[in-house]
Amino acid sequence: MEKSILMQMESTREKMVLAANEKGVSHQETIELSKELDRLLNEYQSMKNLK
Repeated sequence: MEKSILMQMESTREKMVLAANEKGVSHQETIELSKELDRLLNEYQSMKNLK
């Protein structure tokens, strides 16, 4: 499970950086990817705190 979240985080981060470079940091796609990355980071942190 942890590796899956880490892989999702990395993939989402890469997509977010590409979107920011191509469309700008205030573009809706970049913002949505940033929110998704935040959600994944929170989920990962919650998992770590439970251990």
